[in-house]
Amino acid sequence: MKNIGQELKKHALTAISYMLPLVVASGLLIAIGNLMGGEVVTDIEKMTIPSALTSLGVFGMGLLPSFISGYIAYSIADRPGIAPGFLMGQIASFLGAGFLGGMIGGYFVGYIALAIKKYLKVPKWAQALMPMMIIPTLSAIIGGLLMYFVVGTPIVWITNGLTNFIVGLDSSAKILYGFIIGGLGCIDYGGPISKVPNLICDGLLLEGITEPEAIKVLAAMVPPLGVALSLVLSRVLKKNIYKNTEVENIKVAFPMGLCMISEGVIPIAMNDLLRTVFCTSIGCGVTGAISFSLGVGSKVPSGGIFVIPAMSNPLGAVIALLSGTVVTAVLLVIVKKRVNPEDEIISDDEKEVDLSNIVISG
Repeated sequence: MKNIGQELKKHALTAISYMLPLVVASGLLIAIGNLMGGEVVTDIEKMTIPSALTSLGVFGMGLLPSFISGYIAYSIADRPGIAPGFLMGQIASFLGAGFLGGMIGGYFVGYIALAIKKYLKVPKWAQALMPMMIIPTLSAIIGGLLMYFVVGTPIVWITNGLTNFIVGLDSSAKILYGFIIGGLGCIDYGGPISKVPNLICDGLLLEGITEPEAIKVLAAMVPPLGVALSLVLSRVLKKNIYKNTEVENIKVAFPMGLCMISEGVIPIAMNDLLRTVFCTSIGCGVTGAISFSLGVGSKVPSGGIFVIPAMSNPLGAVIALLSGTVVTAVLLVIVKKRVNPEDEIISDDEKEVDLSNIVISG
């Protein structure tokens, strides 16, 4: 079971890596268009440049079920899985199954295509047609019929139920779930654990629920900003908690954090993992709780501080971000041990940490 879970996660992460540029580009188009007064327009005669940008971004976000489905199927079955995978995403959009439907459809058709590729024996003259025609066509037929008549309707029920649940949360529940989403969303600084709640936030955005997406954006900035503020506080309080090499890494992590890239914290966290993860997760949770309770929503899935003006409650977003940053910084100053002068003597391997090797996942 563990191997199966790892395999499913691997395919999902592959698809996410292909999907992220679309998410970022579409989200920024929506933000730029909205800030310029644009709106979604279907009549070309009423189209303006701001509305064109907003409309283009919305069209791009509408492709997400197809992207996640297509590239999950590609990860499973290689190129023969791409076409049927994208078709499953289109069916998911048609049925109203959304992002979740696209993911499930991608897994279904990907393994169907893989099974056909492995077990279907054809004459030699037809072997060249397998990847281009036979596998995509057969897997699309089988997967499409399953999506239309078997799994599509239950997925729609699940999606609608999750949507109604989120919409129906009261204030106290929003604080709790906001804390959980925020804490888990940055617990490993853009790693596999963080991607799970962040993926759910992206899926809810497609259903018109924008508050979890705002938590994702704001919480991702908290670890690097909180660590940077803790450095300032430690200097003010004369409690040295960072080595010189860590200070240099913090100088790089701070601007990365403003752009919603929390991976810059990794070299710092690895030197004191448990304490750092504890402090940053609490801070991210506080940001999520405040953001959700204040009704902060984001139609843009990425962009850091640059998309805060496009959020539904920019002042609330700033309050949530600053609160989580301060909580993280104060906790770090309290729980981290003071660095002694002898601790500054480091080996040659520790003298330089190359942040360029960090894989940025957004």
